[in-house]
Amino acid sequence: MEAPATPGNASSSSENICNSPTYGIQAAASNIIQGPLTGLLEYSGILGGGGAGSSNFPDTEYLQVVSNESFPVEVEGEGEEDEEDEDEEVSIRIIGAEHEHFSAHQHIPANPAHVSLSDLTNSATTRSYDVQRFVRWLEQILPFSLLLLLVFIRQHLQGFSITLWIAAVMFKSNDILRKQTALKEERKISVLLSISLMFMLHVVCVYWWYRGNNLLYPFLLLPPKAIPPFWHAVFIITVNDIMVRHTAMAFKCILLIHYKNGRGRDYRKQGQMLTLAEYILLLYRALLPIPVWYKFFLNKDYGSLFSSLTTGLYLTFKLTSLVEKVQSLFAALRALSHKEVHYGSHATSEQVNAAGDLCAICQEKMHAPILLRCKHIFCEDCVSEWFERERTCPLCRALVKPADIKSYGDGSTSLFLQLF
Repeated sequence: MEAPATPGNASSSSENICNSPTYGIQAAASNIIQGPLTGLLEYSGILGGGGAGSSNFPDTEYLQVVSNESFPVEVEGEGEEDEEDEDEEVSIRIIGAEHEHFSAHQHIPANPAHVSLSDLTNSATTRSYDVQRFVRWLEQILPFSLLLLLVFIRQHLQGFSITLWIAAVMFKSNDILRKQTALKEERKISVLLSISLMFMLHVVCVYWWYRGNNLLYPFLLLPPKAIPPFWHAVFIITVNDIMVRHTAMAFKCILLIHYKNGRGRDYRKQGQMLTLAEYILLLYRALLPIPVWYKFFLNKDYGSLFSSLTTGLYLTFKLTSLVEKVQSLFAALRALSHKEVHYGSHATSEQVNAAGDLCAICQEKMHAPILLRCKHIFCEDCVSEWFERERTCPLCRALVKPADIKSYGDGSTSLFLQLF
């Protein structure tokens, strides 16, 4: 004769089965093989499929009541005499909460609080079923979407290859230029000339290869001869945006040659010139897509009214971004015109002697010392390089440099794509 299963034995055996590592791994592996998205969501516990530390019983619901006061709770059960009744209903009544506003679910009355676990279970089961249907629908269309993407890449394989190549060259060129800027007086003129020539040669080769694809006209802010299709317009703008950055990098190499032996004020001037060149580049890059999209939107095949409306809206949206670029450019010009440093002043010999005549950054004798607003003294080239990245004093961390435009004095170039 078998012993009757008690609730404690049943729950402990269920927990042992659900928490078994072997059982969980096998269930997760089989679900992921049959349905990747469903298996992952079940394993994470979103669909109640028994993720790590979650329960495998979907009918279990919890109700949390948050109140400032504690009240006794009375649990009433219908069908207490018949424990095997499947339609058993349990309600929870909070005693002493007549004056408290309590509502944890749209089907739960405020006073007194009666909670039907069957209503909560049905609602949760419906939501879980809807999520499962949506995930399974995604699993059905995902292979077909990947197949379409594969065909699209094959149709535009040359364009994708060229775009990835010039983007990789741009990232590498930006890193090379930053390293050359950090070398200061140790950089070599022959190396900078070679890098500049390589940048320009790369630009010429790309435009020669695509000499029949209307790439050069938008580079010079001229509209293309014919109305480009959408993907061709995106390709033209992407290539021109990267090529104009390569051209600007070649110009920055010339600036680094000019300020090779610069120290103090010359080093600060170098950073300001590099920043000014970058903001000129940002403004030019913002203008580059206009001829292409103007030609694209002004398509009479869509009707004169529709094409005029879309063109006017695009130019209106574009004007707001151009105003921001122009303001940044004027701010860079004002910073270049300032003779004095805006985060301190030149220190006197008495102030330098009192500070010990030793720069805390380079640990050498001070050259063109600058007295910051916090009364600490550093070499001008050292502290100028510091303020290319920071706004606080290197020693006391007091805010010294006011909020200003972003500096590109390290020779870097903005890597964000200007598509529209």
